[in-house]
Amino acid sequence: MTKLRLAIVGAGPAGIYAADILLKAERKFDVSIDLFDQLPAPYGLVRYGVAPDHPRIKGIITALRDVLDRGDIRIFGNVRFGEDLVLDDLQKHYHAVIFATGAIKDAALDIPGIDAVGSYGAADFVSWYDGHPDFPREWPLDASSVAVLGNGNVALDVARVLAKHAEDLLVTEIPENVQRGLEASQVTDVHVFGRRGPAQVKFTPLELRELGELRDVDMVVYDEDFDYDDASRAAIASNKQVMVIDRVLQSWRQRPSANNAGGEASRRLHLHFYAKPIEIKTDETGRAAAIVYERTRPDGQGGVEGTGELREIPVQQVYRAVGYFGSPLAGVPFDKRHGVIPNHEGQVLRKDSNERVPGVYATGWIKRGPVGLIGHTKSDAMETIRHLINDQGSWWNPEDPSDEAIPALLAERGVRWTDLDGWHRLDEHEVALGAPQERARIKVVDREEMVRVSRGE
Repeated sequence: MTKLRLAIVGAGPAGIYAADILLKAERKFDVSIDLFDQLPAPYGLVRYGVAPDHPRIKGIITALRDVLDRGDIRIFGNVRFGEDLVLDDLQKHYHAVIFATGAIKDAALDIPGIDAVGSYGAADFVSWYDGHPDFPREWPLDASSVAVLGNGNVALDVARVLAKHAEDLLVTEIPENVQRGLEASQVTDVHVFGRRGPAQVKFTPLELRELGELRDVDMVVYDEDFDYDDASRAAIASNKQVMVIDRVLQSWRQRPSANNAGGEASRRLHLHFYAKPIEIKTDETGRAAAIVYERTRPDGQGGVEGTGELREIPVQQVYRAVGYFGSPLAGVPFDKRHGVIPNHEGQVLRKDSNERVPGVYATGWIKRGPVGLIGHTKSDAMETIRHLINDQGSWWNPEDPSDEAIPALLAERGVRWTDLDGWHRLDEHEVALGAPQERARIKVVDREEMVRVSRGE
């Protein structure tokens, strides 16, 4: 009986689901899986992309942990693909590889002034408040008025964290440096801009409803945004999610703070619909000073068109939350335009000829782009695994597929990798740090400290 030695690069949901699906799949060969990640801890964007005040989403970690704790998947954390390990190494020791590296960079937004001082990608801010070890420990929150560009869940996460009072995050796993940074925040007004109307937003009702429950934060919406066209009314009538979103927004219109009429809270969160960002204006030092947007209107087809009317709101910081973007991997084909590995249903293709690259597969956001929820990642992995199983004739022929080869190679190169036992040690350490303050955990941010705790050094 043939044995498949498989490498999976990326230990987030996409990589773990792919491993689990393969192990449970009907097949005529044994399987041995090694999971690699550049971070010392697993779970990818569930650990480093979900806001700390969303523990219900982090509950997904419990399911992922159950998969890893079965003991039939090896983990090698703190291993950088392209540096510590390259494609040639994988070909020498495995029959195939699945890349599940996701997307952690911000998509570009091509408008004048987007590179101003005080203009940031939302993904970088998320990485800061989630304690990603490879991002700066400090974040300047010295602006009173802030713009968030986008109408998806990431935009709402960013707006919520900016508007929320720091002490209300103490019950979460927020890192101590982030807590201190938020305590020093000067933010009083957060403006969220979306170029389409309330019936076309991309966020979910639960995310929206949470905004209205923030302590000492007034929700500000504007009556002019609710003059619906037929397409919007049809969307509200036919889609339950859109109907709930409309109901939440309509309830906010009845509040004293609606239309900037003046509430009593010390902070305000403004939602601007039919507002297409046109330019970030800067002051004489090059810092963001205002956002210019064009007022749009429904086009009758469910989309929008410009009106030519320009408006301006003073802001000192801008966060673009217009999507994530994948990063290239050494030796692996990459589509620079879409930020994905070119593929057919997970089978990686050569960039120029569209021929299959034997033994190389992709799953998750690096395969399909940063769209869809966790559930899509499972069906995505199933598609990739189906091809992997059926492609047995084109797998690599490794020189040394032994279990001992990779630990020996990493040790020889001086790589201080972390394993599953190491994650358990780090997990217990973080929970213990939070216990005296009755917090879920206090996340360790420093990479070196994460590695040291994980390795029991």
